[in-house]
This record gives sequence, structure tokens and C-alpha cells, in this order.
Amino acid sequence: MIDKTTRKKIRVTVNGTVYEREVNVRTLLSDFLRRELGLTGTHVGCEQGVCGACTILMDGQAVRSCLLLAVQADNRSITTIEGIGTPDHLHPIQEAFWENHGLQCGFCTPGFVISVYEFLKENPDPSDEEIREALSGNLCRCTGYQGIIKSVKAAAEKLKQSELAG
Repeated sequence: MIDKTTRKKIRVTVNGTVYEREVNVRTLLSDFLRRELGLTGTHVGCEQGVCGACTILMDGQAVRSCLLLAVQADNRSITTIEGIGTPDHLHPIQEAFWENHGLQCGFCTPGFVISVYEFLKENPDPSDEEIREALSGNLCRCTGYQGIIKSVKAAAEKLKQSELAG
């Protein structure tokens, strides 16, 4: 029997796999993904939604998983960095970050990649200013952002080329 005041059963699709779990109603979505599902690519930085390291896609929209409770993901679809590409087959955005030095320590990278993934679907040919605006909610303490902007431009080009190739 589930104590409905402190625990709730949820069903969530993460990276295409359906999970059913009983969770404490106060469990953060970021903690659920990391601890319950072992998806440690979702990083937790500030725990206030400011740094963007915990960014995931929920029903296709970029959201901060440290600001949501796991129960809010009930019957929703989530994509984490693990669902974007694999070490053997990087997504074009991941390739572009790697090739253009858009990452250094890597802590912020999953949040940037997820944010860029959503952004480039909406704006496939962005200007530098549009990129800066779109990524203003993601913080990096290592790269100085020039490599990140260059990476986003390269990712946009890679995605265009892959669409042309069919």
C-alpha cells in the first residue's frame, strides 16, 4: 500500500524506455533520474535552476530538472543527454562541441547540448546573437563561450547537411 501523503507511483518514459516507480513526493526529478534510473549525465550544479546543468527535455521542451519534482513527470516523456547520442555514435551537436572545443571540463556540457538540441529545432540557422540569447540560461566556468558559439554554428551546419543527405 502506498502512503499517498509521502509516496506516489509514477510512470515515465525516459529515453524511450517506460519506467514505473514509487517515489517520495518530494524527490526532485534530477535526483530521480540520477539515483533511481542511474542516468548521471544530468548534472546538478546550483539546485536553483540558474546554471542549466540539469537541463532535460520534457515532452520536447527544455526544462530544469532540479526545479521539478519527479511526480510532475508522471505520464510524461523525458529525454536526457543519454538519449541524444551514444559514445560510439555521437549526435551531430555532440560532434560539433567536441570538434570545436565547446567543452572543457564537461560538467555543463549535457545542459548545453540539450538546450542547443531544442533551440536548433526552432531556429536551424541562428545568428551569434540568437545563440547567445538562447543559451543565456546555461553557465560555463571553463570555456569562455566562444567555442560554444562556434560549436552551435557547426552543429546547425551538420544538421542541415544530414537533412540534405536524407
